[in-house]
Amino acid sequence: MGSDGSSFNFVVLKKEKIMTNRTFTMIKPDAFASGHTGSILKHIEASGYKIIAMKLTKLSAEKAGEFYAVHKERPFYGELVEFMSSGPIVAAILEKENAVEDFRKLIGATNPANAEEGTIRKLYAKSVGENAVHGSDSDENAQIEGNFYFSSFERI
Repeated sequence: MGSDGSSFNFVVLKKEKIMTNRTFTMIKPDAFASGHTGSILKHIEASGYKIIAMKLTKLSAEKAGEFYAVHKERPFYGELVEFMSSGPIVAAILEKENAVEDFRKLIGATNPANAEEGTIRKLYAKSVGENAVHGSDSDENAQIEGNFYFSSFERI
């Protein structure tokens, strides 16, 4: 009780995991240059995803470095930045129940040689380095990555 007789209600806020039905993807320069953009988008839509936002763009080396900053200490970082800034990409926010986990299954293993038959990477990727698409690995990263590319008014 307060000194004036009023009572206090304390609320403890717990940090909860962000759960959404949205994920982020990029069709990478290799798949775009090979003419696979339409086929990949068709594969995504046929799997029940709704496109919430999409744009064709080209990353500068600086922007690619920002996007992949989490890998900065890894030996492949320089090659990754160079590759991702080498040509156009298609960035998109996708919506579907259980979006992140289902999309990771849809795209397949990073190494297309290890990807399951029928996955996007098995169908369209050339190698571990040129693996056709990016897919967010968590709900939190999907939100961060989507915000990197799209403002709120660019989404439906």
